[in-house]
Amino acid sequence: MLESASLPYVSAADVERLLPYGDTVDELRAAFGETRAETPGRVRLEVPGGELLLMPAFGREGIGVKLVTVHAHDPRPPRPRVQGVYVLFSPDGLAPELVVDGAALTERRTAAVSALATQCLARETAWRLVVFGAGRQARAHIDAMCAVRPVRSVAIVGRSPDPARRLADELGDRGLPAEVASAEVVAGADIVCTCTPSTLPLFDDRWLTPGVHINAIGAYREDMRELPAATLTRALLTVEDRGAALVEAGDIIQAIAEQAIGPDHIAGDLAELARGDVARSSPQQVTLFKSVGIADEDLVLVRMIGRRLAEQGR
Repeated sequence: MLESASLPYVSAADVERLLPYGDTVDELRAAFGETRAETPGRVRLEVPGGELLLMPAFGREGIGVKLVTVHAHDPRPPRPRVQGVYVLFSPDGLAPELVVDGAALTERRTAAVSALATQCLARETAWRLVVFGAGRQARAHIDAMCAVRPVRSVAIVGRSPDPARRLADELGDRGLPAEVASAEVVAGADIVCTCTPSTLPLFDDRWLTPGVHINAIGAYREDMRELPAATLTRALLTVEDRGAALVEAGDIIQAIAEQAIGPDHIAGDLAELARGDVARSSPQQVTLFKSVGIADEDLVLVRMIGRRLAEQGR
């Protein structure tokens, strides 16, 4: 951790070290079993070369805002597509306390939220994982799924074969069998994670196996889409927050526009999942968690980082 003008900066490496997935999922479950922080709507600005996103939240944990840029195209390595910072202010004196690497926080938070939903909805024996995408979120989701379910096989579906192959090789070196596959591989999946910027459905709903659980994280704008409407129609559909999903989640917005579902098709939100108010009804039920990223999740995890740093005397 570096010091800048006496304000601690939490690096990407620190975020990974301080937020192991098991503990992070437990933290989110406890937080969302209680009262959630206030989350004004995300501000999205078109800027040269991409987008600037502002995500504020405030509650008993304090006040925080994440500032994130999203490059319109995949930039050349080592520059990531998503970059940013998170600033935490104290709940009493309103003074800035921490600055956190925003890209690392987003990566960790998104995957941890999916892991919480998976812990609540996926069958306990789920072991065959299919991931669409081969970038940072795909990697994070593989680690997060392994933290909550006994994953023994990973299939990677990528639009470019080389990144998908590199990721499969990395997993193999870690002792986790992995392969590069086509979209039809969802026919054998227990868990599917879609981590892409797609604007078109990634697979045919008819390929899905009964009992599969899906985490759909990529379509955070109304013009984006990863899932066919038929999947939303037959699935137990859950979201982070109903209000945010209905204005930001492209998969849901487009399915509603096509009259495949209505707003009341959403069965529950993250808080209801955390409390156990919503759960799968049978081993054959298809379950779906659609996320767009909510600012109160970041606030919970940054406060967790702050506590752990304090415990370490930093």
